[in-house]
Amino acid sequence: MKMQRARLDFTQAQLAELSGITRKSINAIEMGHMVPSTLLALKLAKVLGVTVEQLFSIEAAPD
Repeated sequence: MKMQRARLDFTQAQLAELSGITRKSINAIEMGHMVPSTLLALKLAKVLGVTVEQLFSIEAAPD
């Protein structure tokens, strides 16, 4: 998410305001400490102009 945010030259605070959440939540998501709800993921993707799949991915479990 950080790359998409940087592409638009948004600060964490700007993205938070546009998404209706706190800057601390944006930071927690970017650091991998928080997984956003489906609704929040959709909002973030819309604000950043990308799909949810472009914004978030599931890493495969090791065999």
